[in-house]
Amino acid sequence: MHSPNSRSACDRFLLVTQNVDDLHERAGSKRVLHMHGDLMKLRCMNHPDHEFMFKGEETLETKCPFCGAGTRPDIVFFEEVPLYMEMIQDALRECDEFVYIGTSSVVYPAAGFKNFAKRFGAKVTCLNLEIPAHDPDTDVFVQGKATEIVPKWCEEFK
Repeated sequence: MHSPNSRSACDRFLLVTQNVDDLHERAGSKRVLHMHGDLMKLRCMNHPDHEFMFKGEETLETKCPFCGAGTRPDIVFFEEVPLYMEMIQDALRECDEFVYIGTSSVVYPAAGFKNFAKRFGAKVTCLNLEIPAHDPDTDVFVQGKATEIVPKWCEEFK
């Protein structure tokens, strides 16, 4: 039973992805942070918090509807800091379980998320094709194709 102030596991679930497409949203995910940006959006060159949907009609001349400045794709380019890092770190500090799926877990900063979560007491689970080489941060490993093992793993929470 949940108290009125508590949130269900589904409400607390946060999906952090390096993908720039909207497949997670189309699959029904509600709380998604696209740390490398979102192909379906444009953002202001002067104010990164000014973002708006890409409708397919925009050009290199498209101006920010909020301030009139130039715009760019809402994509993190090489050597740029990923988006939402502060929010991600806050979530990692608070999470009970951190799960990483289908990744080699060697590209930073995302590769450091499991260690960060572990230091704050989270159980760390890996769902992946390959077993990670000597990984002191991972508590549970489930080997297999994500399309097969993720649904089975999720059944545990119903």
